[in-house]
This record gives sequence, structure tokens and C-alpha cells, in this order.
Amino acid sequence: MVCKLKKELYGLKQASRAWYSRLDGYLLQLGFKKGQVDSNLYVWTGEKESLVVIVYVDDIIFGGQQGDLCKQFADKMESEFEMSMLGELTYFLGLKVSQLKDGIFIGQDKYAKEMLKKFVMEECKPVSIPMSVGCKLSKDEEETKIDQTLYRSMIGSLLYLTASRPDILFAVF
Repeated sequence: MVCKLKKELYGLKQASRAWYSRLDGYLLQLGFKKGQVDSNLYVWTGEKESLVVIVYVDDIIFGGQQGDLCKQFADKMESEFEMSMLGELTYFLGLKVSQLKDGIFIGQDKYAKEMLKKFVMEECKPVSIPMSVGCKLSKDEEETKIDQTLYRSMIGSLLYLTASRPDILFAVF
């Protein structure tokens, strides 16, 4: 289940911090435990059920084994915060999420295609590794200068893409 919250505190210099503090306090009041490694992870554990909540800026993703528990949590959040429910998670932070009977599957094909389109590389030929083996690089004084902002944007997009894909990471770096 995905929940997108609308921030209520606008115009304040510390609005984001104040909003997060309010949300954090509310979740702790409901009995959630904050993750030790990731402070944006909250876990509530009952006798036979549990609920996991992830907060990312002003988005909240939550889920659990019991649909009733998720519905109760959504109702509590809607009574406390102005928010809109977006339904089942399908796309988040560049990740396509498919929830099937066999399991939950995550893919980045949409993000990769958007990245190729953004950098006008849709017609590029796919290769198993991004550079020829044994190729020697040298400075070409006569070539036009590259756009450093565009280059950095490409590298940042590639780093984000490879963060969850070790197979791509190995081929790129």
C-alpha cells in the first residue's frame, strides 16, 4: 500500500524538519520502533502480525501481511494528517514494483529507458560492456569541450541505476 502525504507546514525555514518531527512522534506514539540503521524505517510488531513503514521526504510506503492492519493504519494516518492514498505500490524512486502471487518483483527498465531518452541515446547499440577491452585513452586537443553539467548528470543517473543492480555495476565500473 502506498501513501503520499501532503506537507502541512509551508513557508517555515525548518518546515521539513518540523513535519518529519511531527510524523516521527506520531509513529512512535502508535508503538512503532525506529530502525537502528535506517532512521526512516519504522516497524510495528504485534502477536501474529507486523507493519513496516518507510518514509522518504513526503512519501510514505507501508505494508504488512494483514490487509485489515494496513487499512487501520491508513485510517489513523488520514485522521491525523492531510493525505491522499495512491493505492498499491507500482512505481517508486525509479523502481517499478510488481506485486504478484509468486512474490514482489522490482525492475528498473522504465528508469533506464527514461535515462536513455533524457540523454538522447535511445538509438545506441547495446553492448555487454561499455568500453572495448584494451582500448587506450588519450587526450584529444582538437575535440570540442564536453558539457560538464550534462556529463555529471549522466554519471549520477548511472550511479543511481547501478546502486541496486550489481550486474550493471560490475560492467560499468
